[in-house]
Amino acid sequence: MQFQKGSTQKAKTIAKKWVQQNIPSLVKHIALGLPEYDDRLNKWRIPIHPQNDKHVLIGEVRTDELISKVIEPPDVSLLRERVKKYKGLRPDTGRTNNNLFYPAAVPNKVILGNCIDVLEDFPPDTAQLVFTSPPYYNAKPQYSEYVDYREYLDFMRRVIIRVHAILSEGRFFVINVSPILIHRTSRATSSKRLPIPFDLHGIFDNVGFDFIDDIFWVKPEGAGWNLGRGRRFRADRQPLQYKPVPVTEYILVYRKRTKKLIDWNLRKHHDQSLIEQSTISGDYDVTNIWEIHPAHSKIHPAVFPEELAEKVIKYYSFKGDLILDPFAGVGTVGKVALRMERRFLLIDNEPKYYEYMKAVFDSLIPFSTRVDFNIHEKFQRESNGHRV
Repeated sequence: MQFQKGSTQKAKTIAKKWVQQNIPSLVKHIALGLPEYDDRLNKWRIPIHPQNDKHVLIGEVRTDELISKVIEPPDVSLLRERVKKYKGLRPDTGRTNNNLFYPAAVPNKVILGNCIDVLEDFPPDTAQLVFTSPPYYNAKPQYSEYVDYREYLDFMRRVIIRVHAILSEGRFFVINVSPILIHRTSRATSSKRLPIPFDLHGIFDNVGFDFIDDIFWVKPEGAGWNLGRGRRFRADRQPLQYKPVPVTEYILVYRKRTKKLIDWNLRKHHDQSLIEQSTISGDYDVTNIWEIHPAHSKIHPAVFPEELAEKVIKYYSFKGDLILDPFAGVGTVGKVALRMERRFLLIDNEPKYYEYMKAVFDSLIPFSTRVDFNIHEKFQRESNGHRV
């Protein structure tokens, strides 16, 4: 539904009038937040906060679609009890910073090394968006990358901590991840699926990220049949044997924890013209179901498609932002970032991927665009003379 200019102010005015008429004793103790239209209920919702902490919701006033009257007032007795809880608290001053935000001046970079070590060298506000797909747990068990699953999760915790330190306040960490199937080792054992997305959530929360969204990347039917999952049930149809073929992956969206609302990131950006240029026009993904064909590469066994990177970068960054991928692989995020007028920081610890990215970006980058290619000093020492 299209609303006339000033609809939010009109909704706030009618809510304020209701408060003044029905609970005048609370007027000086509460504040009204930003009205929002609920298109599922066809109602306007005006949040009520304590005057001294506008990040806490204690109630809301609801008006009709035309903003002509209050149709669902808050429970007054409950509102009074909640106000008592917050009376006397010191006012929250978490949003008083009036300075504009300037990102760190980091040029495009491709770095060979362990991302945990590499990210120590970068200052706060280096990255404004992180989009990555981490390595699978023991995807190559013959190499035994991790002693066990706990060690894998510990590794991911250290990566997330490093990323948190250099990601700008209130900006997004988007991760493409899915449960992993561990094949059975003999006919006497069972296969096992590890719930990696759910285990990672606790880490993100503890490190200092707020969960925002779960997006489902849906692949064409039959895309996961090569895993062998579900074939036995298809053959004999016995109960308890049912195992669906996975054709989805998670795109989990987290925001670096802050008391500042997202509009702060818009208002305090140092270049409002970049905000305007980044406005999304035309069609967009209305739901959290993204149907995208998978990509394939002769160089890397698990690349994600450029279309997926395009959507994430479009929805969660501005032009001029730096996009970080700590597990860069063949550099898909960098290629898309470059095309969408963003900067990039790509890190990988596999020499053949580093060399591939060097060749790709040497051919893509115009002479006027700076790109640094580096081998991290610690990686060089630990590689014991391995040629790259």
